[in-house]
Amino acid sequence: MEGRRERPPASRAKKPAAKRTTTEHNGTVAARYHAGSSGPQRGARSRGAEPDGDPTKKPTTRARPGQASMRITDLWSSATGAAGIAKQPAFPELQPPAIQPPASPELQPPAHPEALEVARCPSYRRGARSVGQLRAPRASRKGLEETPEGKLKNVLEKLKLKREKISKAADIVNKIVKRLLSRMKNRESEFKDVQQLNTGSYYERVKISAPNEFDVMFKLEVPRIELQEYHDTGAFYLVKFKRIPRGNPLSHFLEEEILSASKMLSKFREIIKEEVKEIKDSDICVEEEKPGSPAVTLLIRNPEEISVDIILALESKSSWPISTKEGLPIKNWLGTKMRTSLRREPFYLVPKDAKVGNSFQGKTWRLSFSHIEKYILKNHGIEKTCCEVGGAKCCRKDCLKLMKSLLEQLKKEYQELEAFCSYHVKTAILHMWTAHPQDREWDPKHLSRCFDNFLTFFVECLRTEKLMHYFIPKFNLFSQELIDQKSKKFLIEKIEYERNNGFPIFDKF
Repeated sequence: MEGRRERPPASRAKKPAAKRTTTEHNGTVAARYHAGSSGPQRGARSRGAEPDGDPTKKPTTRARPGQASMRITDLWSSATGAAGIAKQPAFPELQPPAIQPPASPELQPPAHPEALEVARCPSYRRGARSVGQLRAPRASRKGLEETPEGKLKNVLEKLKLKREKISKAADIVNKIVKRLLSRMKNRESEFKDVQQLNTGSYYERVKISAPNEFDVMFKLEVPRIELQEYHDTGAFYLVKFKRIPRGNPLSHFLEEEILSASKMLSKFREIIKEEVKEIKDSDICVEEEKPGSPAVTLLIRNPEEISVDIILALESKSSWPISTKEGLPIKNWLGTKMRTSLRREPFYLVPKDAKVGNSFQGKTWRLSFSHIEKYILKNHGIEKTCCEVGGAKCCRKDCLKLMKSLLEQLKKEYQELEAFCSYHVKTAILHMWTAHPQDREWDPKHLSRCFDNFLTFFVECLRTEKLMHYFIPKFNLFSQELIDQKSKKFLIEKIEYERNNGFPIFDKF
């Protein structure tokens, strides 16, 4: 047109033809991720920019000299009762997979399985419409979930307590416990000076599945007592008063100067039953007494069924018994100062009868360190910020929860496993944490490997019939007197079956 100057076409430099990047369904996740790691250049609307190098080539890593697999036998010096701290074997640092699903912090809303970051690519600039953002096929995402690592993470998501259920259950339990405690303090009885102490898996933040079981201690301080060890067990004691002042409310529980655990628990149960009858606005009852149990169990049936174990405990602020001298082996883990500080805390005695043949000794009390266990589980890292907000995470508690769930599910199916309990699992993992104190040894990226190592150790404890109490090294929780060999072999078989077949029992809940 007249008056308009025609603009000459701009010259273009010739470029070699770029090969189109193809993503096959059978390609690796790492390859698909690499293929989409570079966005198109401005104006490149008809061609996809090819990244440098071979996108399917995996990086290689050099093995560290002296790297070795963890030897479970190195843990035995702690778990089987040897004094001192177990030798610290090197924990293998395996090469992490190309992409890992993010580890969800404890008590956070679980992420949807489809939301895992399988193949994240950078956002494309506006106008680059011919090159779409690469997405991993659904089959690939599902494949990640079906790996041992992915399956265990999914199990943990199922085991998480729902916040609304936690709040609802805690409100119900707190209301009833507070009422019982208040009424017990206001009546003239031997237990009017009791104080509340929360213990158990719920307060240790390792409760699984549902907040339907709570443990609460009603502690009663007893000054100036003398302990007489029962049959060299280290765990069970007869309790005497060094001096019985006139008007001691516990004096009528004495049998030849011995404070009878069974008599005192029986009176404690009687008072609780009387107070429960006065609670008219809740559907609650006291369950029948279980032989050898130190607890009075309340069953709340409405709106949901909740079990509350109220445990009478004698509190002593004296030095810990001599049987605990070599226990609590945390010097190389949480430190010597921490161990000294914890041993200055009171210890507790619960009315647990020692088993004598097929009967129970009614006068005995058993040592309890549940308050120390709760502290350790909350402060488990060698680094003070482990699992705190803003700190690095570990999978210590995850391994504990998985093993607790495995044992719980097996016990539901097999009566032969009745003798085993979650305390065996907790004791075993405390020994495991002691032998492997570094936080990096419990990296959540290696959850499957850590859990497998724990299973190996637990099975060896069953085979050797040795699992020593964490605070009382000479007290064997897997002794023949407590659990017969047949039951241990049966549990070994069931654990190995689940382990070798990808834990099918986890698919049943």
